Amino acid sequence: MTTLLTLGPLLYHWPAEAWRDFYFRIADEAPVTSVCLGEVVCPKRAPFTFPHYEDVIQRLETAGKEVVLSTPALITDQRDLALVKDAVELGAGLVEANDVAALPLLAGRPHVIGPYVNVYNESTLARLSADGAVRVTLPVELPAASIGKLAGQDAPETGMPEIGMPGIGMPETGMPEIEIQVFGRWPLAISARCYHARAYGRSKDGCLYACGEDPDGLPVETLDDEPFLVVNGVQTQSASYGCLLNELDLLKACGVSRFRLSPQKIGMIEVARLFQDRLDGRIGREEASVALRQLAGHTALSNGFFHGREGAQFV
Repeated sequence: MTTLLTLGPLLYHWPAEAWRDFYFRIADEAPVTSVCLGEVVCPKRAPFTFPHYEDVIQRLETAGKEVVLSTPALITDQRDLALVKDAVELGAGLVEANDVAALPLLAGRPHVIGPYVNVYNESTLARLSADGAVRVTLPVELPAASIGKLAGQDAPETGMPEIGMPGIGMPETGMPEIEIQVFGRWPLAISARCYHARAYGRSKDGCLYACGEDPDGLPVETLDDEPFLVVNGVQTQSASYGCLLNELDLLKACGVSRFRLSPQKIGMIEVARLFQDRLDGRIGREEASVALRQLAGHTALSNGFFHGREGAQFV
């Protein structure tokens, strides 16, 4: 089975030129097959990067990379829905739906389902496939047993609990590719309220783009000064970097064929090379783990969801 790397959409509010240059480097240097572009967290940010889309898409496609246009994870009004329509009309490649409100605009045409859509059982997967989904990135909280069911394979014996309800079973043909996020802060929740703006003493409407002050998210600590969560605009993320580097072989055994890296403010070129080397067997597990911890710096790693534990744990 061919295994491929995907770079997920950049979830933070970076300066437009930094956003552009990041994707230029990805095009030229990163061993990823697919690259997701688009504003997933806050549609108010989208106009900043629009002027660079044509150049970025051209650079990525010239480098032989597939472009996927990601859409918002919370669609609350016509302004948000307009971003989906823009992505469809741009026609640059596959469109990724991160809210079910986007699905009517994509029905009948090949598209991608992002990790913000709750795909927990075979019935949901079959329905999405029938409507045109060719790839599904599963929610990050699913354990190995559930991933194996949805990917069409029995998960390896792990003793982990299974999430989901009995479904109608997957069709023998036309099954979507299954993608799993294997690196980057876990996306935990998204809200209509902006706690990032509130943390800076501003309202959501008058936020002055407070999220731009924190290019890797705003850390939230407990009363005991322990890392707890990260706030990114209206999104809540894990404080740790989710990491399934040691679980890549298990994921392949489950039937997963695509592996997603979520961009962080660290050396993502090096992260991509490390994961690709591990997938190709050019580097051992222990050596790869040491190298990734060095890249992550002081940020902890976590993989608890995969092992049926609390998400913040590292097993």
